[in-house]
Amino acid sequence: MADRGPAPGSRRGPADPYGLLPRTGLVAPAIAAIALVLVGTVTAALFAGWIPFSFGSKSPTGSGAGGPVLNATPAPSNVVVTDPKANIPGSLVYVKAGNIWIQAAGQAEQLTKAGGASAPAWSSDGKWIYYIQTTAQIGYFAQGNSGPARYTMNVPTLSRISPDGTTNQALLSGRYRKGGYTWFYWLIDPAVSPDGKTVALFSDAPDPTRSDVVLQLYNVATKKLSKPSLSENPPYGHQDAAWRPDGKILLYVQNGRDGQRGVPQIYAYNPATKKASALGAPGYMRPSWSPDGRWITATRQTPEGTDVAILNARTGAEVLRVTNDGGSWAPVWSPRGDAIAYLHIVGQIVDLKMVGLTGSGPSWTVAQLPDVTEYSGLDASSGASWYIPPEQLPATPAPSTPTSPSASPSGPSPSAKPS
Repeated sequence: MADRGPAPGSRRGPADPYGLLPRTGLVAPAIAAIALVLVGTVTAALFAGWIPFSFGSKSPTGSGAGGPVLNATPAPSNVVVTDPKANIPGSLVYVKAGNIWIQAAGQAEQLTKAGGASAPAWSSDGKWIYYIQTTAQIGYFAQGNSGPARYTMNVPTLSRISPDGTTNQALLSGRYRKGGYTWFYWLIDPAVSPDGKTVALFSDAPDPTRSDVVLQLYNVATKKLSKPSLSENPPYGHQDAAWRPDGKILLYVQNGRDGQRGVPQIYAYNPATKKASALGAPGYMRPSWSPDGRWITATRQTPEGTDVAILNARTGAEVLRVTNDGGSWAPVWSPRGDAIAYLHIVGQIVDLKMVGLTGSGPSWTVAQLPDVTEYSGLDASSGASWYIPPEQLPATPAPSTPTSPSASPSGPSPSAKPS
């Protein structure tokens, strides 16, 4: 039983160390023969020309002043270093070394131990953390004209775990069988609807030989997947789901290419009408809603790198640039509405940073807060998810239509500027 090289099911490849690139499935048997040899993510990365980060001469402060980056040693894989000055209400979950960690009351604890976990997402009631668990398995699949062969593959499973770690449930396996063949289909980036009944994720199920990785909806009660009829740019598919707090709109990203440059585009899907439309200009991904549904924080991608921005939820127009260091991404809005946490890289070390927001949008005053983690080496592709119990939340209005942005941010801020 031979190992045919790199695991075709790996979430990331050498060309995508930060997990920002689209994942593609096996569109047809002829293409499948190639994809069995190359990691799907690497193939898409080379074809699309996505280079999400540019480091080189970045200074530790992100000023771009030149000189060497901070050469720090990340904490061991079983340690997350937290700053006791970071006042974080509720609980944040994130991933390090393929294990989920939960941080609350200034302490971080490891929730899973087996490795292979990614993309944690809180349920709105705080009872579950949904995530993707991958396990190494043996696949048996066609290899062009030379006949079938055996492969090492990482098979994803949609799972959920209770915050205390006592209950861990496997909900949906990506293992695929057809005839005598065994393979897998992708399950990526779960996002739980506010009512807890539906998990939005991205998959090439039920047949990875005939589909790209696109938005699908998992019914928690029936344990079935359904696929909305949505446009795509084959073979890039979709990624990055985010439910509006009232559950009436689901954001996702449609991947594409412009020459040698990857072009992500946020779309808004209405489950009631089953229609979707582009939101704003291309170049944004990893969206996260404000608690009142009026604003969206997202990753802005440019040839120079990635930064955190805030968009008008009605028009998609950028109203505020939160970071300008070229090495920040995957923002998540606090359920209280007064802070945004995001991943940031210095050298090769990824940590979770946070800014505070005071005032009202789009004229927030942005202030850098103590780092959530320090020199911890978090998994860059997973991002964070934030839960705060209802009794700790302020009263928030129902999602409404924002006016077009006209005001500029009040007061100077070293880490924010209007777009």
